[in-house]
Amino acid sequence: MNKITCFKSYDVRGELGPELDEEVAYRIGVAFSEYLKAKKIVLGGDIRLSTESLKAALADGITDTGADVIDIGMTGSEELYFASSYLDVDGGIEVTGSHNPKNYNGMKFVGRDALPIGQDSGLREIQALAENVKKFASINKGTISTASILEKYTDKLLTFFSHKKVNRLKIVCNPGNGAAGHVIDEIEKRFRGLSIPIEFVKINFQADGTFPNGVPNPLLPEYRKVTSDAVLRNEADIGIAWDGDFDRCFLFDEKGQFIEGYYIVGLLAAAFLSKMPGEKIVYDPRMIWNTIDIVTLAGGIPVQCKSGHTFMKERMRAEKAVYGGEMSAHHYFRDFSYCDSGMIPWLLAVELLSTSNMPLSKLVGERIAAYPCSGEINYKVADAATTIREIKSFFSEEKPIVDETDGLSMSFEKWRFNLRASNTEPLLRLNVESKGDEALMREKLQLVESRIKLTS
Repeated sequence: MNKITCFKSYDVRGELGPELDEEVAYRIGVAFSEYLKAKKIVLGGDIRLSTESLKAALADGITDTGADVIDIGMTGSEELYFASSYLDVDGGIEVTGSHNPKNYNGMKFVGRDALPIGQDSGLREIQALAENVKKFASINKGTISTASILEKYTDKLLTFFSHKKVNRLKIVCNPGNGAAGHVIDEIEKRFRGLSIPIEFVKINFQADGTFPNGVPNPLLPEYRKVTSDAVLRNEADIGIAWDGDFDRCFLFDEKGQFIEGYYIVGLLAAAFLSKMPGEKIVYDPRMIWNTIDIVTLAGGIPVQCKSGHTFMKERMRAEKAVYGGEMSAHHYFRDFSYCDSGMIPWLLAVELLSTSNMPLSKLVGERIAAYPCSGEINYKVADAATTIREIKSFFSEEKPIVDETDGLSMSFEKWRFNLRASNTEPLLRLNVESKGDEALMREKLQLVESRIKLTS
């Protein structure tokens, strides 16, 4: 047995060479096809320099089992999700390193109709099969064909967008040299055809696997300034930045201010519930009070779920929820096969700017004041489990409400925090929020942070 270490909680992510190479990809291709008993599998991939060779090795493994491969080319994760639902296939794999460093890559897996595959829904079985694969020559080797789904995928995106009343708007688009640019170009072309008066300002637009402007991860403050500055310089109404495989989008208001994904979850939840009251909205445990408040006031049903795309998708399917959002800027939609999209949220936001006749800063400003938050802060610690356990003990004397759905959440009368180990990186992640008291939030952030540093 050859141990494979790049399988994580809900996908594959690993350092190129030590953890992930063409041999590992070949093994995963064989295992994935055998697990699904597949006849046909769709493959897509981002713009990383290692993606094409990993995808070719996957295809080699899949076709050695006798299954056929449809290669849809350079794509974001959501294009692969759409293809696995739109095409008559048994499953799909997106080769992507998402926002990880340049020397990493990975894979995301779905079954038929974009059904998620995670640690509790097949990923461990695929890993076990991959660890026991031996190279073999197939008697009936499958075929490899290519297809483009961009047109049909864009058709689907635009079903979420009403162009009947769209104000003249200017939007800054920053794919960070990732994979999003070709979709933005297609949407811009459609808008021109419909005479929608939206001007696109494009920065860091060319897909480039060398990442000349840094690996696109707008969750990190150091990667936000270029979008913020472009919004101000161009006097734009909104700024949008994406990560490498554009399954997450990040919004900036007309003042160039970054809007935490937490508040966008509330904004989109309210938008759905205004049209479909009584629906369920799924949210993650990291920051919750604003979402629960908005959903409840709008007549919806808030449903908490462990963070991570496979967990969110599985819970949404079980609940038939219309929308789900994570503060990390993953947004999931029932009418998009319960998958996450980095395109649908900004289309909805642009529609809201028009229908409300309000700037984005105004749309979210009251909610930011009502529930100020720290945003997610990352710490490198020697032993995340020990640190979490000791912090739980320290605060337990105050008798908070404790929730361990995902890491450790402790809620007090006026503030709360969530502390969790990353599923994908060797980090401890902290989020703190309060009820209308930013000074208190900052004070408690410093307190929790001091305990992390003391225990680590």
